[in-house]
Amino acid sequence: MAIAIVDYGMGNLHSVSKAVERLGYEGIVTGDAAEILGADGVLLPGVGAFGDAMAHLRGTGLDAVVRQAAAGGTPLLGICLGMQLLFGESEEHGRNEGLGILPGRAVRFAGGEYKVPHMGWNRLSFLQPDNPLLAGLEEGHVYFVHSYHVEPQAKSDLIAVTDYGHPVTAIVGRDNVYGMQFHPEKSGELGMALLRNFLALAEAKGSA
Repeated sequence: MAIAIVDYGMGNLHSVSKAVERLGYEGIVTGDAAEILGADGVLLPGVGAFGDAMAHLRGTGLDAVVRQAAAGGTPLLGICLGMQLLFGESEEHGRNEGLGILPGRAVRFAGGEYKVPHMGWNRLSFLQPDNPLLAGLEEGHVYFVHSYHVEPQAKSDLIAVTDYGHPVTAIVGRDNVYGMQFHPEKSGELGMALLRNFLALAEAKGSA
């Protein structure tokens, strides 16, 4: 089974690909449309600014490829900035249009008594304990680094939240599309278990 890790010039590609390999799967770092569309699962990582990331995706044509993979039923997981890109827009550095696969927007933390960026280990609260992404798992801590957080339009897309002065979107999902605001590959046993569950979903889809 092959997992495509989308290379559009802005992502923690090495750590994600190594995590996939540690879990016993083949991770292909690629910007090739055919490889992405032919994969059993797709990972969309991301670090940096939302607008820059979308500019890179549009410039390479990978925005359309990622949308096509999602529309075709391929399991897709956005990680950190990659999760935010799945949504309609972000207010980072002015309004920037996202992939629009899921309805909602990324907004900046208000700050105040809480430091921005939100950086460190925070506990997940599961809102959909029966979701297959959470199969066999218990609530625990994962590692976040972000200044913007997603406000999904549909509350049914929320799988898990964390608390940082208010409930913060941590995991989203709808059909074959998932997102994790934190870095699963840097989040210890729980993070790797979440990534393993996603890869198992991709494997099941590929063998169906």
